[in-house]
Amino acid sequence: MATYDVDMQLRKTGIGVVGDVPWGSHFFMFYETKEDLLDTLVPYFKAGLEAGELCLWVVSEPLTEDDARDALREAVPKFEHYLAERSIEILQGREFYLSGNDLDLARVLRTWTEKTDSALLRGYAGLRISASTAWLERKDRGAFCDYENEVNRSFGNLKITALCSYPLAGSTAAEIFDVARTHQFAIARRNNGWEVVETSELKQAKAEINRLNRELERRVLERTQQLSTVNEEMRKEIIERQRAEEALL
Repeated sequence: MATYDVDMQLRKTGIGVVGDVPWGSHFFMFYETKEDLLDTLVPYFKAGLEAGELCLWVVSEPLTEDDARDALREAVPKFEHYLAERSIEILQGREFYLSGNDLDLARVLRTWTEKTDSALLRGYAGLRISASTAWLERKDRGAFCDYENEVNRSFGNLKITALCSYPLAGSTAAEIFDVARTHQFAIARRNNGWEVVETSELKQAKAEINRLNRELERRVLERTQQLSTVNEEMRKEIIERQRAEEALL
């Protein structure tokens, strides 16, 4: 794997309720309908293409590859150019995650790293992905949860943005909890609008950042007051010296 410095430059998600996020962001959405997916993922990939990112959309029921291409074609100017340049790939989820009939999550993790390295070498700003889990069978949930934990750990060092999509229908309370625990935050549709649901880890991180910012502001204020006092003392000293020199003359 090539080594790259991951800066804190924010990336536009194209999703109004989310706004901009740093590289390494790994979040998810719960959806109920095909329209929920298209309303969120089409602007998400449009923003990535326009920002010079390599995009990879892993689809599953109820979306097909044709659905994804048609929606992007309608929303993204010069989409055929992006498609011809392979700036975006659209793949089937089951085929992407499985080798034969078995999960091959170690290979998937390697693929994300290799795709990111390839994107940077080809001159892209980074990699933007979204993957659906509608194909996932209940017996594989535990292994996939472990995979998502590893994604959280490894993506922090990569120029990659990841938005996972989970079908709300059929998900148990325990599964919803596991999904929330293995991502930085979630978006979900409520009262016909999208809302951000933050995990406890993200809330704690934000609280710590706010605390550090307040501490920094306090120190800056104290330092500014100290400098103001020193400047005032120096000004008085200069005036006194000028008066002394005038008196001698």
